[in-house]
Amino acid sequence: MSQDINNRERRPEETQSFRKEKLKEIIRQLHDGHTREDVQAEFSQHFGDVSAEEISAAEDALIKEGMPVEEVQRLCDVHAAVFKGAICGSPEDAGHESQPGHPAHTLRAENKALEGLLRSLREQLEKGPVTVALKQEAARLIGIDSHYKIKENLLFPYLEKYGVQGPPKVMWGVDDEIRREIKLGLVGLEQGDGQALLYALQRLEDMAFKEENILLPLLMEKLTLDEWRQVADDTPEFGYFLIDPPTAWRGNQGGDSPAEGQVDSVQADRVILPTGSFRLEELAAIFGTLPMDITFVDRDDKVRFFSQTKDRAFPRTLSVLGRDVSNCHPPASVHIVEKIVSDFKSGRKDHEDFWIQMGGRLIHIRYFALRGDQGEYLGVVETTQDIAPLKAISGEKRLLSGE
Repeated sequence: MSQDINNRERRPEETQSFRKEKLKEIIRQLHDGHTREDVQAEFSQHFGDVSAEEISAAEDALIKEGMPVEEVQRLCDVHAAVFKGAICGSPEDAGHESQPGHPAHTLRAENKALEGLLRSLREQLEKGPVTVALKQEAARLIGIDSHYKIKENLLFPYLEKYGVQGPPKVMWGVDDEIRREIKLGLVGLEQGDGQALLYALQRLEDMAFKEENILLPLLMEKLTLDEWRQVADDTPEFGYFLIDPPTAWRGNQGGDSPAEGQVDSVQADRVILPTGSFRLEELAAIFGTLPMDITFVDRDDKVRFFSQTKDRAFPRTLSVLGRDVSNCHPPASVHIVEKIVSDFKSGRKDHEDFWIQMGGRLIHIRYFALRGDQGEYLGVVETTQDIAPLKAISGEKRLLSGE
């Protein structure tokens, strides 16, 4: 039986369908409370190996059939443990991805550096008391945020473009859990307890395994050379985790077409509006100079534009263009975004405001419904601005007051 199932060349439609349904059944059993050992035995009975794409398709199907993303996320590490050792098709160091500066090479280099840091931290925790040196080294784990943001803002949009929806949502949710667990681990160290940090170290290790054995094979299968170039170009905005910035990578120099949605610089000379006009460079300069970041989401919930100011509050890269706005936010806050858009579309609201403290800045986030002359819904404009300097203003300064 297992020989027939593992032979993907034989009766492909029947075999692929059976494998997908069996994987879904195994994942359901995990979520129904079956032990890892019982499920792993059944998995081994039917599968000699499994591809990252098969795992992705099974999770996607379960989510589309109604299983909450949070439920898939809850036992994500258990899924990986069950399939560990059987996942095939992990990327090898060959071709463009083996070159320094290629995003796949960078991801693996950061994970290798993380492996060394995890080993060092575990050794120090095993020795006994919490030391200042241990706390200082553990604090470096906070930098994983840049590594995860690259996945969430640069890599996931391309998977979504190719119809891979479930794994990015699940992985983003787990990323957020790990961020919280690192902070709890650091708090525990301050109290002389390393147990919470040990748990965070295991979660970090499990995520690195999933990145290299599930995420990267999917990306290698889907992304074009131009798309990899765009990711490489955008990566420096987020920074690097535990490694020095790599050599700039351009891959094969042919075919330098702009990324989807990127503005071609050769267009009409002026943008004509009802109350005036601009040259393109003037309009770009205006958006880049205003003391706020602006993002436009169209009536179909797709991100179509963002301004690029030097001190923007949240990162934006060209890969976000065309992405569904719900996929641009962590799973835990997606329902809030969807509620805002729903209220705007129904006419129940025309704007919504939020404000958060972030690194000494007070970020004011505002959403506005765009409507046409007849009141029809056209989309959403989001503005973000650091209003801490505005709150500090007192008295008055007139034009004639001088400096």
